[in-house]
Amino acid sequence: MTPALNFDPELLLKAQDIRVVFFDVDGVLTDGGLYFSEHGEAIKRFHTLDGHGLKLLQRAGITPAVITGRDSKPLRLRLSALGIEHAHYGTEDKRPAAEITLNALGLDWSQAAAMGDDWPDLPMLTRCAFACAPPNAQADVLARAHYVTTRHGGDGAVRELCDLLLVASGRYAALLQESLA
Repeated sequence: MTPALNFDPELLLKAQDIRVVFFDVDGVLTDGGLYFSEHGEAIKRFHTLDGHGLKLLQRAGITPAVITGRDSKPLRLRLSALGIEHAHYGTEDKRPAAEITLNALGLDWSQAAAMGDDWPDLPMLTRCAFACAPPNAQADVLARAHYVTTRHGGDGAVRELCDLLLVASGRYAALLQESLA
């Protein structure tokens, strides 16, 4: 079966050596809305397409990592369910957190991608080899992204980046074929 995806060859070249991807949460893995129950508990909505994309990255040997300025039980539960091992919660200064993960993995910025939507993500986005943003990101973030997804944060944008990275790594077609077996 031939994959239906088609990405610009220059993007694929830029992304082919990526081994770790840093993701923001609010506005990237979620729609950016802050929802609270009547008891003050944070409620998060995650898209299943994004979750499956993160699992596919792991199967392809690309490490997904999450760095977020917030912390919540729903987020921790979701990341645990997805097997995300590298996560930094309540982190306003995201560059040092990313560098801790890079060091732990024995990687450097030239092997990293990042997806964010606002100013706190810029230190990662401007250092990594491949920067991505959803179309609902802040204007200065959009201006610095190598790729802007067609899907919005919390609505499959993460999966779109995952698919691009899987194609760039040469693993997409094999993973697709495995799912058809």
